[in-house]
Amino acid sequence: MSQIDVADIDIAALRTQFLGHEFDAKAFEIEAEEIIVFARACGEQAPRYLDAEHPDFQAPPTFTSSLMTNRQMPEAFPSIDGLTLNAGKSLELLKPVRPGRVTGRSQLHDLYEKTGRSGRMVFIVSRMALYDDDDTLLALSDSRQVIREKPRRADP
Repeated sequence: MSQIDVADIDIAALRTQFLGHEFDAKAFEIEAEEIIVFARACGEQAPRYLDAEHPDFQAPPTFTSSLMTNRQMPEAFPSIDGLTLNAGKSLELLKPVRPGRVTGRSQLHDLYEKTGRSGRMVFIVSRMALYDDDDTLLALSDSRQVIREKPRRADP
């Protein structure tokens, strides 16, 4: 697939074609020990994160950041030629994540542009929604990337 320069991207067309369509799903089997190891690594001290026998045992709120589906972008999404940067991640925990099966479903949530001193920048927000076996929404995990125009080289 050929690359499209950041300056040539049609944001409106990409939004129409790709936003809100699930492009990947993955089932995760969350183990109690996995939650405990993660909680310890984060320095958690609350028993509800460290003791599998606790009546409210659950994963720490940031645990969902360790889960990823197989694809970060839809298969047909164009390859954009520019400087790609990680623009951060946000997590929204709606219900506790507990041991058992959790399914992550990914879609492009937002796509927008800004122009700055360095030129045009395209922002892509990929959202993974996590559901339990009853199809209850547990958490939202948004990953952002920015692709900016490559700097123009000055003539010698």
